[in-house]
Amino acid sequence: MSILIQIDQDFKEAMKAKEEVVLSTLRLVRTALKNKQIDLQRELSEQEVTAVLKTMIKQYQDALTDFQSAGRQDLVERQQKEIDLIAKYLPPALSTEALEKMVRDAIAEAPTKDVGKAMGLAMKAVNGRADGNQVRTIVQRLLSE
Repeated sequence: MSILIQIDQDFKEAMKAKEEVVLSTLRLVRTALKNKQIDLQRELSEQEVTAVLKTMIKQYQDALTDFQSAGRQDLVERQQKEIDLIAKYLPPALSTEALEKMVRDAIAEAPTKDVGKAMGLAMKAVNGRADGNQVRTIVQRLLSE
């Protein structure tokens, strides 16, 4: 089942159950996806949907950090619920071993030991299934060996 269909089904269920946090979060998700679809003037692929969701999670995590530093625990809890809700639509993250193997294979193809080129190849190989910071850490460690 596609991510878009799952989001729509969960949205309808949240409306029936009158779950306000789920409903408002899914409204924002649907709006962001619709805006991206309008920008591209075509239906979104699963990768594009995933990219939009990851962008939203990153924005929410930045807001979460701000709320924590401001001491707004009520907003921290709500923001964390929203992040968790959006994250359930993302594909499962790669295991550390699988990620390291993919990065190692990508680096082997790199003509030089340049971190930038290695990162580009590694991120292309990972294809959005891992955090960039985690990939960078592995790339730097493997290049320094």
